[in-house]
Amino acid sequence: MIVYDRLWKTMEQKRINTYVLREKYGIDSQTIRRLKNNQNVTMRTLDKLCDILQCSLEDIVEYRSNDEQ
Repeated sequence: MIVYDRLWKTMEQKRINTYVLREKYGIDSQTIRRLKNNQNVTMRTLDKLCDILQCSLEDIVEYRSNDEQ
């Protein structure tokens, strides 16, 4: 399972909140909801988030096996 817990930590460190993602960078509210619920998002979205946050994919995405759930 892919989880986005690291995204929220990275955003906090960079002092960027979901309002800024929506209003300044055009990230759709539905996409933010999907991220909060660990649902699928496109690679384009992940690429955009890495660009916005100036980070690597590992800073926003984590894979957890079903055994770790």
